[in-house]
Amino acid sequence: MTTTPNVEPTLIDVVQKLDKLSENVEHLRQDVEHLQQDVEHLQKDVENLSGDVKRFDERFADYRQATQWVVQLAFTLIASATITVIITSVLK
Repeated sequence: MTTTPNVEPTLIDVVQKLDKLSENVEHLRQDVEHLQQDVEHLQKDVENLSGDVKRFDERFADYRQATQWVVQLAFTLIASATITVIITSVLK
């Protein structure tokens, strides 16, 4: 009958595992810092894009208003020309 010896970790084993855990924690901390920096950059990008969209909306509204004025002017000119033609035809 063979028996397996009960091997308990030594203090050196525990220290090595703690060192390894410390390294892992340090790597995780660095990863979190990098992610925080990335999030900050993304927030700045979103703020910049929001400003761009706001300026675009303002310009689009201006163009829309200008287009409406041009259409109104065109209809006014057409109506004026039509009335002028009718009046000159009737008065001759």
